Amino acid sequence: MTISRRAFVATGAALVAAPGLRAQTSAWPSKPLRIVVPYTPGGSSDIIARSISQLLAESLKQSVIVDNKPGANGNLGAELVARSAPDGHTMMLCDTGALAISPSVFPRLAFDPSKDLRGVTMLGYSPHLLVIHPSVPANNLKELVALSKQRELNFAVTAAGSAPHLAGLELERASGARWQYVPYKGGSQAILDTVAGITQVLMNGMLATLPHVQSGKLKVLAVSKRTRMPLIGDVPTIAEQGVPGFESGTWQGVLVPAATPAAVVQRLNAELIRAIRAPDVRARLAGQGAEVVTMAPAQQDRFFATERARWARVVAQAQIKLD
Repeated sequence: MTISRRAFVATGAALVAAPGLRAQTSAWPSKPLRIVVPYTPGGSSDIIARSISQLLAESLKQSVIVDNKPGANGNLGAELVARSAPDGHTMMLCDTGALAISPSVFPRLAFDPSKDLRGVTMLGYSPHLLVIHPSVPANNLKELVALSKQRELNFAVTAAGSAPHLAGLELERASGARWQYVPYKGGSQAILDTVAGITQVLMNGMLATLPHVQSGKLKVLAVSKRTRMPLIGDVPTIAEQGVPGFESGTWQGVLVPAATPAAVVQRLNAELIRAIRAPDVRARLAGQGAEVVTMAPAQQDRFFATERARWARVVAQAQIKLD
């Protein structure tokens, strides 16, 4: 067997670099970790962050703080993380779809998610549920669309320019519905106002929304996955109800500042995956309609780039621009 000079040099460089990489990971973490959730408490990202924080703390022998920093469709918290020290002690857990939308919706965004942040891993996927207040006289999507043409219906969105907002716009165009959008600073308040009847229609992640359906406070008309969810197998998909191919949802993932050392990112990736795959965590999330989905850092970055391109087209068609 022969070894090329290039391969020999690359191998030698790796051997020289290895002690430095080991030193980076052995010194990490050296202080408490902070998981920034850029939304209000009670939403899908917050639920997952709090589900794994204790397991991370036990594994890493450091405190793990969940810090809610809502505002501007998650951009305030995202910028905070993008500008934080790239040492692996500050990370963001968010709806990566919403983050991918932001550059298209906010022309004055103070950071570039693709350049200033890097992926660590995806953690979960939760399809959107289309729900209404129980007083709304509709039993399926067709009836809701017809009703929206007869009277004003307020459609709660977790934030202007968010994934549920754009999903609502896509559904409105495809189905012919008409509703008025009411933006909030997070999913929890959007849910509470729909439960109270202040807004009548909501699309939101199943993880945060299903408990209110199960309690009878909200009525579910459809799920945004291409196939039905076994947990609510009697609920038809949006695609089944006259909008072929429709699919949307929230992808919860973790990101860190772009300059965070690769060795630290890999260690954090392994620890996060171990925590989210813990049997009790997986079972708890599955019971609320969330699927555990994990990725390698590079895979998550590719996913983010694809989502950014997808939603840029939707935003351009809808002509959405926010200051």
